[in-house]
Amino acid sequence: MSFLWGVMGGPSAGPQPSGAETIQKLCDRVASSTLLDDRRDAVRALKSLSKKYRLEVGTQAMEHLIHVLQTDRSDSEIIGYALDTLYNVISNDLEEEEQDDSEEENLTKVDDLGSQFTEIFIKQHENVTLLLTLVEEFDFHVRWPGVKLLTSLLKQQGPQVQQIILVSPMGVSRLMDLLADSREVIRNDGVLLLQQLTKSNAAIQKIVAFENAFERLLDIVTEEGNSDGGIVVEDCLLLLQNLLKNNNSNQNFFKEGSYIQRMKPWFEVGDDNCGWSAQKVTNLHLMLQLVRVLVSPTNPPGATSSCQKAVFHCGLLQQLCTILMATGVPADILTETINTVSEVIRGCQMNQDYFASVNAPSNPPRPAIVVLLMSMVNERQPFVLRCAVLYCFQCFLYKNQKGQGEIVSTLLPSTIDATGNSVSAGQLLCGGLFSTDSLSNWCAAVALAHALQENATLKEQLLRVQLATSIGNPPVSLLQQCTNILSQGSKVQTRVGLLMLLCTWLSNCSIAVTHFLHNPANIPFLTGQIAENLGEEEQLVQGLCALLLGISIYYNDNSLENYRKEKLKQLIEKRIGRENFIEKLGFISKHELYSRAAQKPQPGFSSPEHMMFDHEFTKLVKELEGVISKAIYKSSEEDKKEEEVKKTLEQHDNIVTQYKKVIREQDQELEELKQRITTLMSQNEQLQATVTQQVSQIQQHKDQYNLLKVQLGKDTQHHNSHGDMFQMNGIQTEEVSKLKEELEEWKNKHELLQGQIREKDFLIEKLKSSQLEIGTTELSSQSSRSGGLDHSNELQKELEMLRSQLQLQSAEISQLLIENQKLQVMNTTADPVLGDSGAIVAKSSELEGQLEQQIKELKSEVKALSEEKESLKQHLDSSSSTVAILQDEKIKLQQEVAESKKEQDDLLVLLADQDQKLSALKIKLKDLGVPVEDEDDIESGDQGDEDEDVEEEEQD
Repeated sequence: MSFLWGVMGGPSAGPQPSGAETIQKLCDRVASSTLLDDRRDAVRALKSLSKKYRLEVGTQAMEHLIHVLQTDRSDSEIIGYALDTLYNVISNDLEEEEQDDSEEENLTKVDDLGSQFTEIFIKQHENVTLLLTLVEEFDFHVRWPGVKLLTSLLKQQGPQVQQIILVSPMGVSRLMDLLADSREVIRNDGVLLLQQLTKSNAAIQKIVAFENAFERLLDIVTEEGNSDGGIVVEDCLLLLQNLLKNNNSNQNFFKEGSYIQRMKPWFEVGDDNCGWSAQKVTNLHLMLQLVRVLVSPTNPPGATSSCQKAVFHCGLLQQLCTILMATGVPADILTETINTVSEVIRGCQMNQDYFASVNAPSNPPRPAIVVLLMSMVNERQPFVLRCAVLYCFQCFLYKNQKGQGEIVSTLLPSTIDATGNSVSAGQLLCGGLFSTDSLSNWCAAVALAHALQENATLKEQLLRVQLATSIGNPPVSLLQQCTNILSQGSKVQTRVGLLMLLCTWLSNCSIAVTHFLHNPANIPFLTGQIAENLGEEEQLVQGLCALLLGISIYYNDNSLENYRKEKLKQLIEKRIGRENFIEKLGFISKHELYSRAAQKPQPGFSSPEHMMFDHEFTKLVKELEGVISKAIYKSSEEDKKEEEVKKTLEQHDNIVTQYKKVIREQDQELEELKQRITTLMSQNEQLQATVTQQVSQIQQHKDQYNLLKVQLGKDTQHHNSHGDMFQMNGIQTEEVSKLKEELEEWKNKHELLQGQIREKDFLIEKLKSSQLEIGTTELSSQSSRSGGLDHSNELQKELEMLRSQLQLQSAEISQLLIENQKLQVMNTTADPVLGDSGAIVAKSSELEGQLEQQIKELKSEVKALSEEKESLKQHLDSSSSTVAILQDEKIKLQQEVAESKKEQDDLLVLLADQDQKLSALKIKLKDLGVPVEDEDDIESGDQGDEDEDVEEEEQD
């Protein structure tokens, strides 16, 4: 045991063994000892030597340590020592005191050593699987070293270990349980482990996300205090970035799970933002980067758009704009916030409109865009901040024609504020375009180019902008001022920015090309720049000049005679040469800064000198470079053919637009028809519902009717007991009495109706005896109908009124007849020449017409009365039929009652016979000497036995 005393620091005598020898002896001890305590002490000694003698312990003891992990699972202490020893061997974390001057060399050696030992360990996949099972143990001394060791393995050989864990059953799920551990040390190291596990592995990222990682990580961030939390929050945010970056599935899952809404409290800042800790700045920086991961332009457009809308609807964009306009925010956080807002609003009209409405808390309030542009053209602001503001302005104008129009309108003469109290965005851009700072010139030119991007209308409107250069001189157009600055030979950065603005302005706008060619100094300047042989710095300017000249040829409408396409091509052929022109044009796409700018929309420049190209401009160059090269080599005939093709295409476009208009109208009609169909379908469903309700009600009534029928016509049960029979007879007698009462009521109603009919008949007979002969025949033929019970009183009143009217009419008729006779006598006696006879005849004919009309009215009234009488008769017939049915059913019930009474009598007779037989048999038994007890004796005996039992119980 002397070597153990040496290792543990005890006294020793004689020569000390070397480190390699001691490790060899310890390894032999681990391999050969049968006692667990001896093996534990040996592993503890190896752990203490593993940092100093890392190579020796790794080469000699690794196999024995793995064997300990496999065989001594029951002892947590020795497992913990073994895991710690393996961690010390594999990990590359150097102690501070072990570092010396040759730190870089040591680090490279250590990295190689760690990766070699890791490779040896994971060569057997069972070792990693064993480690996963140990991590599942709850014991702190086993779980924590296991987590650290697995993290170190992932750092050294990430892809290989990831693949082993991925194919291991429930491998990732086991590691996810670390986030739920109540011990913060294990939970925090579990976050670090998952960071290494999810690096660049989409499959593991998806598994971790669907194991509820987002929920757990956001809970940890909230528990730790959001942005005010410690390094644990930073680790969680890095893990979230690993899970979401370039992983569309996880991004969609994050959005659908409403986790974006939980990010809003992260960005709540107060009024006093001074004195932020370095950790808070780091946390907030990572939180902003996490938002950018969700809305990055490199994501699929659909996913980016949905995340942008979610950010707006949950109020996160409003929170970011609050940070943007807050005071005291650190510069790097402000820069990252501007970049985040930029990507949140990029290409999303709703977010862009909201950003345009944001005002800075100043007096008077200014739009946030104006405040940001003031920072962009201010050369005292940090370069990174100015780049971020430019990116924000570009994102605000991206696919935003409304925003482009608002920016350009601030430059037009009709909308400029004459008082000069407020500074507009257009004035700031013009000020930056013509300032002495080359970076401001470039930024303003690029910003103005984005205001014209893919908008031919605004390109034409910008031609109206006039600038006052100096007092006393006439105003100059913006286009002319840009070409003037170009010709003055300013800095390369300024000229590149202005040339990019002019190329964007003139592309796809023939009117702007005409205005540019109208200045006779522009074409000679461009040809002179292209033809010269200048240095490398000027090659970029030459390429852009060639592009601008090519745009002037390609989009030329030949409206200026001296600058027609053919003449410009001849000019290039004479002064530059076609091949030389194409070579100079190719300088743009071959430039290193061009390829950098083409990679992503955000300006990523290390220094102001590298700020040369814009991302959107690189797209324009790709689009026009080949087209201009072809246009230079085309002849005049080919140009004419091309123009004809363009005209035909325009005609086709017009036809297509007309068809589109017709299709839109048809679509509107279809939509209206669809809406009508939906309304009709809803009405149909409602009607069907009512029909089903009515059908169900009818079915219920039918069922009730059938039940009543069954109750009335049900057979009496012959085999029931006597008590049941008597009860049934009682029920039947009650039903018969009810039926009798109903019959009496119907009889009374019938008698009343008959009496009313007799009264009506009597009145009709009276009407028959009146003087109207025609009416009597109609009354006698149709007097068989009568009204219902409810209308009898009204009919009586109407008949009385008719009787009085008939009496009056009969009196009038008699008077008229008398007068008619008098007139006829006077007519026969008088002279036929007299003129009064004609009037008398006319009067008599008029009276006869009145009589006929009154007679017709009486006929119609009598007809109505007869119809009512007929309906009453039908009602009586139906009631009499129901009465007959009830009488039949009553007779049936009576028969059934009689039959049941008969059966009861028969049963009583049978019972009497049986009693007689029993008494006769008892008498015979008594005669034969058999003791037979009577029923009375049996009952009395039973009573006596019961009394004796009661007495015995009382005695007890």
